[in-house]
Amino acid sequence: MSAMEHTYSVGSNPVYYDKQRLHVLFAGESQTKPLHQAGPKIYDYYLLHNIESGAGTFTTEWRKYRLGPGDCFLIHPGQLVSYLSDAEQPWRYRWAAFTGPDADELVRQSGLTAENPVLSTGENSVIPGALAGMKEAFYANKDSAHLTSLGYLYHIIGEAAELHDAASRLSGAESQGKRTVKQMIHYMAAQYAHPVSIEQMCDSLGYNRAYLSRIFKQETGLSPVTYLLRLRIEKSRQLLRERPELSVEQVAASVGLTDPLYFSRQFKRFCAESPTAYRQSTTRPGERPGKESSAESRK
Repeated sequence: MSAMEHTYSVGSNPVYYDKQRLHVLFAGESQTKPLHQAGPKIYDYYLLHNIESGAGTFTTEWRKYRLGPGDCFLIHPGQLVSYLSDAEQPWRYRWAAFTGPDADELVRQSGLTAENPVLSTGENSVIPGALAGMKEAFYANKDSAHLTSLGYLYHIIGEAAELHDAASRLSGAESQGKRTVKQMIHYMAAQYAHPVSIEQMCDSLGYNRAYLSRIFKQETGLSPVTYLLRLRIEKSRQLLRERPELSVEQVAASVGLTDPLYFSRQFKRFCAESPTAYRQSTTRPGERPGKESSAESRK
């Protein structure tokens, strides 16, 4: 193995880093020689490595890691690190460097902290292909490569975050249930303005409706239907207060309820007064309330 040829190639982002919120600086790959060492040194950007074959050692200010194929390690800016390829099976790896004000938060979401900067991936990992795609995009030397590289970076961080969550997730049905309920709440918060149904949410999350309804009520004390309706009514209250130019029908449609008569009934159920009466009681002097709902005028 001592005669193994050393190869190295890198592509730089054709768009110059000028304080963008997030920026991939360069991406490359290398087959190292035995005992090839980088550092000890510090970097002023994040530098992610993914090991494709061989082995080596990554050393941080806190500990030393013995790594092999499928492992990733993230160098944090300002941290003193070194990495050394194996004497018998020197590693081949790909890498990418990124920076920008949003990089810290992105890394936090990935779980690759300075104290725990190592990740083990599986056979179907998107990370090797994403790193290769970055380099190829940079070699094409188009300005669009900047955006392409960010797409690949988000793919990488997304996989890292999922693997980190899976590793740190508490075992047992209760923990899984809480996580699923959190997904349901996020889904409703994002989709309430559209006429989505609980059935559509269950299909999107890949769970049986009866199961989701049961665990949701255990965690929140409400059925998913009631929670979604309450969320919509609360959002409608805000629109009635803050957007006096909107009619009640427009407010109803804006919170995903296309039947204004049904909306008015449910609003009164939760708020003990009609949408128009609520608006009149909360409108500031000088503001012109929106037109009364035709559904309300028929009551």
